[in-house]
Amino acid sequence: RSMTGLAADFLRLPDRGYVREGMKADIVVLDPDGIYDRATYEEPQVFSEGTVHVLVNGQFAIRDGEATGALAGRPLVRGGGEWVPPEP
Repeated sequence: RSMTGLAADFLRLPDRGYVREGMKADIVVLDPDGIYDRATYEEPQVFSEGTVHVLVNGQFAIRDGEATGALAGRPLVRGGGEWVPPEP
């Protein structure tokens, strides 16, 4: 709760931080026996092992350990407002 609900409450993000009906879903599923950091100074972009699933806004970004290519993330706005990208 201190990493999710309390953080969302502090940042005034009313639709985040809790697994409840109607809330935005950003969920990470890890294999606690398989977590291993493979990144090095020479190859910092290498993914860690042990991440089973990552859901961003309810869409799989990682499924069964493989990146899906989904780009479901959006910037968060304090207070729960919608982010509007600047015009070019």
